[in-house]
Amino acid sequence: MIQAAGAPAAIGPYSHAVRAGDLIFLSGQIAIDPATGELVGGGDAAAEARQVLANMARVLEAAGASPAQVVKTTIFLTDMNDFAAVNQVYGDVFPDAPPARSTVEVRRLPRGARVEIEAIAVVA
Repeated sequence: MIQAAGAPAAIGPYSHAVRAGDLIFLSGQIAIDPATGELVGGGDAAAEARQVLANMARVLEAAGASPAQVVKTTIFLTDMNDFAAVNQVYGDVFPDAPPARSTVEVRRLPRGARVEIEAIAVVA
């Protein structure tokens, strides 16, 4: 069980991440500001994606990893029209050798978020 001090507190009974052998499974992150506990972005999917990816980086760091070690992500969007905006932000975090990825549209996300991302990383 991995709980990252600099990431938003879990809003349910789950861990930020779990390590199994050389794999780290990150729970989905939404755009919660860890300092305030509030959803950020004001409905702007790109702003939400930036916060989500920053939260993920904090969890990865607590697990002894970095975004460079992410091998698979799943992006959940409440509106597929946000795909291009989220893709732009995502590309900034994973510019070289981006991980495998799935993107799916969902009806709702916790706290009214527009974007949620989960990930799997490999550490040696």
